[in-house]
Amino acid sequence: MSLIPTLMLKMGMRTGVTEDGLRHLKTTSHMLDERLNRAPNRHAPYVGVSAFAHKGGLHASAVAKDPSCYEHIDPETVGNVRRVVVSDQSGRSNILARLAEAGVDADPADERINALLAEVKEQEANGLTFDGADASFELFARRFLGGVPDFFNVHSFRVIDERRYNAKGELIIVSEATARILVDGRYFMEAGEGHGPVNALDAALRKVLVPAFPALERLALVDYKVRIMAPERGTAAVTRVMIESADTKTGARWTTVGISEDIIDASFNALHDSIVHFLMKA
Repeated sequence: MSLIPTLMLKMGMRTGVTEDGLRHLKTTSHMLDERLNRAPNRHAPYVGVSAFAHKGGLHASAVAKDPSCYEHIDPETVGNVRRVVVSDQSGRSNILARLAEAGVDADPADERINALLAEVKEQEANGLTFDGADASFELFARRFLGGVPDFFNVHSFRVIDERRYNAKGELIIVSEATARILVDGRYFMEAGEGHGPVNALDAALRKVLVPAFPALERLALVDYKVRIMAPERGTAAVTRVMIESADTKTGARWTTVGISEDIIDASFNALHDSIVHFLMKA
């Protein structure tokens, strides 16, 4: 996928691909990844999610004034988009750019922006990275600025894993989750089973939430990643979970992150953010 735009845009050669066709390069690349059943390469030239990403505060500020300072081509030429990443290296420009992308109307002179930036850096220092989890950052910023609807509240949940032999002598793993959730002023309790504790918890939550929010039928969890922070602590280390979700109707995708010393709690935090983000958009 890097040869065609290089030949056309850098060397001025004819390839049989029109300029309009080149704008579908990223879509074509992702379609090929789907056919090959592989995850898209985030760092791929031209079409990768990180190909036109800007992380440092200086970069974000410069790109806002003149994109050619740090971009060799217009991202839209190959069907990609510019991304301003929020991280511990961020400045005010990163925060303001991400808020604008999320549709949050923020005044650059608002003193809360500096406070939000300081809070982001503190959370990053604790291991809660927003790099690659734009949906969680949007929710984090909206909560800080006071703008997230209270769709539901999970009062408590319990997850049980059982490893045993069944009647046929086969070794099986049974996961069951029970959740008590407040929706529209009423408490509901449901249980769910699944392939692992996270799937079981997701099933329990959906039993309560789907009747109240039917659009959640379209929510699908497509990727689940776990990373151990401070591995020198062994099994007591802090766990970071990232969940990629998708809207099966629109094809939109987003990523959320959760962090905790308990892997189930970290998974719940990421799962909760994913559901809330979907409800906000849907």
